[in-house]
Amino acid sequence: MSFKDKTVLVTGGSRGIGRAIVAEFAREGAKVFFTWHKNEEAANAVAAACNARPLRCSQNDVQGIENTVDAIVKEAGRIDILVNNAGAKADNFLMMMAPAEWDKAIDTNLNGAFRWAKAVSRHMIYARSGAIINISSVSALMGIGGQTNYAASKGAILAFNRALAAELGPRGIRVNAVVPGFIDTDMTAALPRDIKRDNTGRILLKRFGKPEEVAAAVSFLASDKASYIIGQAIVVDGGLSTTVS
Repeated sequence: MSFKDKTVLVTGGSRGIGRAIVAEFAREGAKVFFTWHKNEEAANAVAAACNARPLRCSQNDVQGIENTVDAIVKEAGRIDILVNNAGAKADNFLMMMAPAEWDKAIDTNLNGAFRWAKAVSRHMIYARSGAIINISSVSALMGIGGQTNYAASKGAILAFNRALAAELGPRGIRVNAVVPGFIDTDMTAALPRDIKRDNTGRILLKRFGKPEEVAAAVSFLASDKASYIIGQAIVVDGGLSTTVS
């Protein structure tokens, strides 16, 4: 799966799954740009390790997103692959959830994906080629208390994914999704030990996944080996969602 001469944009590429996706495409020869928002030190570390270009841009900045996409196209000539990875959590039980916590998850995860896809698809339609990979979550497939906002945003990503595939497929652009389960990242490292133990017990493979395992699924869907796959979602959760009715 070589991405030589391909230009890739990964949103939220400074940590966790995003960092692994940046590294995967860089290893495969792509010219990789990635966005970051708060952690400049982490972004610079990824840039140095992966020979990738960090670009500071918020998921909520409509004009900034358009300017960032235009700058990449001006420099690289095109964007072949967009990975809508950037996201945020604001977990809380519904009765205690502040409107700002609801809005944070919806605006960052769902509206952010919309903004990037809209800005990038204009250029892909002109080229009549491209691939968009949307990162959802196993929270969209199963009930996890305290995540009504996050689950709603990630469930909507799956519906967005299917509808966008229907729109862009006839124009030569493939749209697919990856649905990670519990993955070893900074976010899951902060989970209490008993929650980790309980969830590990529900996973068929009896372990949390690695960011690189999610990145491999993203790379596959973006590659020519997946040239006849569109509008689909690959679940990378070690079998967790298959045990929930």
